[in-house]
Amino acid sequence: MTNHKRFAVSGVMVAALAVATAACGGGGTTTPAGAGETTAAAEPVTINVHTFGGGENFGYDAAVEKWNAEHPNIQIKYTNLTDRFEDVYLPQLLQRLQAGSGAGDIVGIDEGAMGLMAARPQFFTDLGEHGLQDRKADFPAAKWEAGVNADGKLFALGTDIGGMTMCYRKDLFEKAGLPTDREEVAKLWPTWDAYLEAGKKFQAANKDAKWMDGPNTIYNVILSQEAPKNGNVSYFDKSNQLVLETNPAVKTSFDWVQKFSQQGLTAKLQAFSPPWNKAIKGGDFATMGCPSWMLGVISGAAGDGNKGNWDVAAVPGGSGNWGGSWLAIPKQTKHPKEAAQVLNYLTGKEGHVAAFKEAGAFPSSIPAQQDPEVAGLKNEYFNDVPTGEIFAASVKDLQPVFLGEKHAQVKTSVEKVLEGMDQGAIGYDEAWTKFVEAGVKAAG
Repeated sequence: MTNHKRFAVSGVMVAALAVATAACGGGGTTTPAGAGETTAAAEPVTINVHTFGGGENFGYDAAVEKWNAEHPNIQIKYTNLTDRFEDVYLPQLLQRLQAGSGAGDIVGIDEGAMGLMAARPQFFTDLGEHGLQDRKADFPAAKWEAGVNADGKLFALGTDIGGMTMCYRKDLFEKAGLPTDREEVAKLWPTWDAYLEAGKKFQAANKDAKWMDGPNTIYNVILSQEAPKNGNVSYFDKSNQLVLETNPAVKTSFDWVQKFSQQGLTAKLQAFSPPWNKAIKGGDFATMGCPSWMLGVISGAAGDGNKGNWDVAAVPGGSGNWGGSWLAIPKQTKHPKEAAQVLNYLTGKEGHVAAFKEAGAFPSSIPAQQDPEVAGLKNEYFNDVPTGEIFAASVKDLQPVFLGEKHAQVKTSVEKVLEGMDQGAIGYDEAWTKFVEAGVKAAG
């Protein structure tokens, strides 16, 4: 999830990463042997599930409530630790994994850290020991393979996948004299050039709100579109060599963000910060790139009072894939068998469908994608937009993008430069140089 979620590398994370590196030398779903035996516990066991993400995050409230009602011997305690993945959740998780205590029995991992975790098999339970290797047919090949570690063992199973749309404030569009029907809105911006021009028109007619939230969200949307055009890589090539400076996907995405910033179209907000959440609720900007999980972030931050104000349209430039997460079981758990049963449920068809209904997190599970509840689902908060139909189309032709072991720290470091540029702390003429320098430094 994505982040669902998810921005900035801190010294804490770098330190934690260094320590960790030094330590290295439901229907349509198969129920693996052992994974479905929910009466195995001799006495009640509590399985702590730790996740991240803003708003409604992973969307597990209803799924957990149902499980707990049906399984008195294995109770789930579901805790969303923070809305910020890279600079809060990830360094804390690395420290807890290295310490051998403090991590959840099940932990969520964002796509940007899957390479990092796959390279550290000593921290995670082999899910194959609990029969979960039989779930392979449930997932697209790339989603499954990302959960296989350096030792060739299955250590994580997929949750959502981040097909792309654009969310917009219907009320602000109406105030600015722009069309509000989602089909007509999509016609406003078939390309990013058209999106920029629409933003100029919006701001000329509405002085009280900006066109977009800030640099990071739109940067990730465009990068998710450009990477498949450039070898399916972003910051690292498939041999884990840094290609940030030479990859056209990165430079194109940077250039677009710089254009939007120079035109004064951003609200200069840092994604997943308290001011950003407040701005979502207050209507301080009109558009935001929306992978499927972002709908849950928006509805959670905007609150009931904004129901119907937000809507969803096609994204400029075609689709893209930003986000998506996995669940894994740290080796430090005292209840690996029971944790595997819970993980099997949450990543199975039933868990995926429940998460989509609750938080808009589009399933990576193939049986869940094909379920009528997903295909026909509409999101009442967003004016009954047919999210099942829209996101199914948006993920149909998605290509997997290689991210690399150090993707998370490079991503967050370079995005700090984007924020500095947008806020005026870094000059536009020096921003690309600073961007590259930050990425090189973060990559080590």
